[in-house]
Amino acid sequence: MAFWWPLLVLGFAYAICRFLLMLIPPNVPSIEVDASDVLDDGNQTKENTYIYIPSKKAAPTDKVQCYEPATMKYLGFFHALTPDEVKEHVAQARKAQKIWAKSTFKQRRQFLRILLKYIIEHQKLICETSSRDTGKTMVDASLGEIMTTCEKITWLLEEGERWLKPEYRSTGRSMLHKISKVEFHPLGVIGAIVSWNYPFHNIFNPMLAAVFSGNGIVIKVSEHASWSGCFYFQIIQAALAAVGAPDNLVHVITGFAETGEALVASVDKIIFVGSTGVGRMIMRNAAETLIPVTLELGGKDAFIVCEDVDVSHVAHIAVRAALQSSGQNCAGAERFYVHQEIYAAFVAQVVKIVKSVCVGPPLAGKYDMGGICLQDHADKLQNLVDDAIEKGEEIFGRGSFGNLGEDAIDQFFPPTVIVNVNHTMKLMQEEAFGPIIPIMKFSSDEEAIVLANDSNYGLGCAVFSGNQRRAKEIASKLHCGVAAINDFASTYMCQSLPFGGVKHSGFGRFAGVEGLRACCLVKSVVEDRWWPYIKTKIPKPLQYPVSENCFEFQELLVEALYGMNVWDRLRALVNVWKILSDQNSAVGSARRNQ
Repeated sequence: MAFWWPLLVLGFAYAICRFLLMLIPPNVPSIEVDASDVLDDGNQTKENTYIYIPSKKAAPTDKVQCYEPATMKYLGFFHALTPDEVKEHVAQARKAQKIWAKSTFKQRRQFLRILLKYIIEHQKLICETSSRDTGKTMVDASLGEIMTTCEKITWLLEEGERWLKPEYRSTGRSMLHKISKVEFHPLGVIGAIVSWNYPFHNIFNPMLAAVFSGNGIVIKVSEHASWSGCFYFQIIQAALAAVGAPDNLVHVITGFAETGEALVASVDKIIFVGSTGVGRMIMRNAAETLIPVTLELGGKDAFIVCEDVDVSHVAHIAVRAALQSSGQNCAGAERFYVHQEIYAAFVAQVVKIVKSVCVGPPLAGKYDMGGICLQDHADKLQNLVDDAIEKGEEIFGRGSFGNLGEDAIDQFFPPTVIVNVNHTMKLMQEEAFGPIIPIMKFSSDEEAIVLANDSNYGLGCAVFSGNQRRAKEIASKLHCGVAAINDFASTYMCQSLPFGGVKHSGFGRFAGVEGLRACCLVKSVVEDRWWPYIKTKIPKPLQYPVSENCFEFQELLVEALYGMNVWDRLRALVNVWKILSDQNSAVGSARRNQ
């Protein structure tokens, strides 16, 4: 007992020291970013806040026009890069990456801390910028932009280095004298083409993984969110400069399809977040250079509610799942399946909540839901609703509009609850990407599983039951990439987990260990375990010219290593040793005769 006391004291002292060190705040410098171009102080002149009216003709391809969806105020324009300009950006990133690849994890962690500090201290600025560029509310921006990005940063700070260090693996029986490991090296320059719905997080998410793993990155932001994207780029530049990173390591570029095609043709890997149709085109282009591709193409997520739940509790989660960012959420719930025993009560509770939702310009007043980002998308949503009504469904409840003004009325769509739906309706098959809640009843768990799997998409699902084991059983049978048990989208807030889908929702994973390592060249390495004392030699029967009994030797060697029982292996090993001894004796005799 006396022997263990010193060890216990040392262990306790070590734990206390670590705890005290955690109390000491890290020395993280602040960065200054010029936000004058994105601040809306209400003093802008009429000339630079005029109402933007998109042309019905083909848009010019040399300028990316930017405006506020919720007010249609003009924000300005950015240059649409040509293919040659894109190649130059990639070339600059490639030069910088060769330097950054030699950076330490200490330097990379400091970069993350600087970003985290800026984000926490400037939450309002970031959320307002995102709100102005996409029409979402401040709360939606905080949940989807700030929290997710902060979670990503803190996970990388705590675990990132661990998952990028060499990982040692078992060698198997034939290579017991070896050491085997997997090394993770930077790929070079990552290309990312990201969507508009979360402009801040969709830039930071691939950038953080790429830079922390030693890569450069060139990000093409959506033409629908270029204004905010170019400001967020300034934050990244300032943080990189603060840690002495090489210039041009990260680029944010603007443009249209031609710009994206040139990026795919120039980089070492492409990450795409967007629609299924564009994802197919990117795959075709990536095939020309055979680069790896990660595609996140949206979804039609099922939201399954069993009869043994707290209806009021789940109803509130359901409405948030459908209306987050005005329904413009790739992981949002778009198909609601509710057990017939609680169907009426659930619908009534959801309708009650939805009717309390007020829609309007998020920065102009207290509104629960903001606008629709894309031009004409509200018309698409209405067409989906009209198709369903023609086939027998019923609008059961809608939210209300606030003081929108005549110029922006087309950019809003009221949250809508629809009942009596079925799978012949486009609303239950096509991705809506809007604030519509179609609710369908089911009678058994098996029926709910069949309905949920009856989709071309397979990104995520949410399953609710008072019996957690039952919920997990249902979720395990759904063909999708992520599953939340008794919650909505909690998988994405666990940044240690990979994110992605199957079928038309794409393939590959970002986030988590898998997403981080997907930015790496994964290299297998084998070396001698006891070098230089024991060096690997080819057994003499297998050396050229091979001996007459070489196949017999190899056959016995296989039995010695992989025989079905220990006695067979021992017998074969003895015979292997005998052949080697005889071979050595023969070689010795030949040498003496010479």
